[in-house]
This record gives sequence, structure tokens and C-alpha cells, in this order.
Amino acid sequence: MALPAQDERTMPAVVLRDLDQRPLEQTLIELHDLTELHGHLVVVCSEATPEPVLRRLYTLRSLLESDRIAVFRPGLPPLAVAVLARQLRQLASCDLSPGVLASAGRLLTHYLHAGAVLGSVARLDRVPVGLKAHAKSWMPGTQFAVLAHPEPQLVKIAPGATLKGPEFGTWMLVAKGQHPGDFATGLADTWNCHGLRETDLPAESARWWATPRTAEFCAHLADLSVLYQLVSSVRQSRCHWCGIDVIGDRCVFCSATPPAHDLPGPRALEQRTPA
Repeated sequence: MALPAQDERTMPAVVLRDLDQRPLEQTLIELHDLTELHGHLVVVCSEATPEPVLRRLYTLRSLLESDRIAVFRPGLPPLAVAVLARQLRQLASCDLSPGVLASAGRLLTHYLHAGAVLGSVARLDRVPVGLKAHAKSWMPGTQFAVLAHPEPQLVKIAPGATLKGPEFGTWMLVAKGQHPGDFATGLADTWNCHGLRETDLPAESARWWATPRTAEFCAHLADLSVLYQLVSSVRQSRCHWCGIDVIGDRCVFCSATPPAHDLPGPRALEQRTPA
């Protein structure tokens, strides 16, 4: 899902639609033209993306014999994946090299707090679910709040129930879908978020959370200057195989691992109170 632009500098997204349903030649031409137009591509997709779509994507990359296409599948819920893709679109307007921009995805995941309000956790396997929670999920009207990232949490929604949130200033994005999102909306106040916005529920959400009765939420950094400062302050290295500048322990384009390179950890952000 491509979220609307966060600000006037946010670059537009290109959505690769129906990769597994259109003719191979057609999708091959599309990906080739995009690569030639932009130079490098960072394809961001959810772990809930159907397997036929992923197979087609890797087939296209292989046929193009291109190390200018990076495929990034973070272990995040679908709404958080959409938020992360938008953050990369924001950073694409800055003076970052393609390798650094693509590598920034793994760094920025540390600053996302993503979860959902669920009507059932009977089939949920993304976070640990105890036997009592499984049993309670069969009771009519029972709801659960789940935090999948950065640390798994699960609570039964009741008066006073809450989830541990970020210790730095964020914005909250909520996708209610077909499930009430009152608890998710209330988290924006509990977590002292700067503000709250709403959007549609991603198509992969029901598959990722193992139930259609879900409302997703994601607390994230929205300020471009903060995002840029985080990424630009991390030490860069040059990939010994393809020569591109990267941050982290692996080149996202050719998958080579730079020798003797330490993986940068997330930088602590100071607590900020909304104005």
C-alpha cells in the first residue's frame, strides 16, 4: 500500500501491481524501464505478500541481471511496512546515495512501534500467545491489543489496559478497517504522540494477523530532518563487491557482506513533548 505524501518533498511511489497475473514480458519491460529511469530501485514488500508475487519479482530481477534492484522484506506488520516505504520516499529527496537510502530501511525499523487491535488471536503466530488468550479469543466480544514490533506484547482489552510505547516523540497512524480502532486511537494519547492520522487497512493485514477483524496502528517518526539526521549520522562503508556506499553489515543490492564492518545500532532519541 502506498501512503499519501507526508510533505511536499516526499517522492511519489510506484506500485508494482498484479506481478503474478500479467504476462512476464510486460512486467519485465515495466521493471526495466523503471530501473533505467531512476537508476536504482528499492522494492519494499510485506512478509504477507503472496508467494507467487515474490517468485515473479525475483524472476524479473534475475532476468534483468541487475544489481540495481534491492528487495526489502522487513518483519513488520503491513501498515508499518507502508510507513517505512513512505519514510524512504521522504529521504529520497535528500542527498543520500542509493545504497545508503536502501540500507536506511533496516535502521529505521528500530524506531517503529507497530501493532493491532484483534477480535481473535486463535490463529495468530506472529507473537507469543498463551493458552488463556487462545481460550478467551473464542468468547464473543473479546478484543486483544497486540504489539508486534519492536518487542512483542499482548493484552486483553479492558479498563486500564495499555501497551508499552516509544520513549521519543512520534506520530500515530491508525487503519481501522472493519474493526473498531478506539483502543488504537487512545494509544496516541497514552504514548504522548504529536498527533494522529487515519488511513485504509492494507490488503495483507488479514493474512498477516490471521484474522479479518483487525485495526492496525503504527507510531513513527514523521519529521524529515529527524529521519535524515538518523541516517546521515551512521558510519558508511563501500561495498567491496559492487562499489556502492552502504550502512550496515550487508549490501542491499548485491547482498555482499563488507569485511570487518560493525552493524550500526539504533541511536537513542531524546524524549520530546508535543507542542
